Amino acid sequence: MPANPLHPLYYLNLSTKKCVSCNSNDIRPMTEQAANELIPKVPGWNLVNEADILKLNRSLKVKSFTKGLELFQAVADVAEAEGHHPDLHLVGWNNVKIEIWTHAVGGLTENDFILAAKINGLDLQHLLRRKAAAATTAT
Repeated sequence: MPANPLHPLYYLNLSTKKCVSCNSNDIRPMTEQAANELIPKVPGWNLVNEADILKLNRSLKVKSFTKGLELFQAVADVAEAEGHHPDLHLVGWNNVKIEIWTHAVGGLTENDFILAAKINGLDLQHLLRRKAAAATTAT
């Protein structure tokens, strides 16, 4: 696996994995150390701790309110295919916030990073404001 995050194969292992069922008693939330090791594999995402719950979040600026809804649908299609669903927020008319965490375990699991990698693989450039789109492709 290439160590360079700009190399297209860098994200291959996460984006080609499939989310596993969260109903298993074997799934536990990952440690902050484990999350810090995976966060570089999902550029554009931030690791946050809210009330002792680790989450991934990402904010995007879209061209319009309806483009925000199109972005929601693109993310929803991936989420449904994976059986793992993020929290989606449209704030104001063009600010999209995506939060991912495994509610069933009260924290992060590999599923969250898999979903983030798959969302990163979506072609969203036509929905994003130019300045935001340029920043997204630079990461």
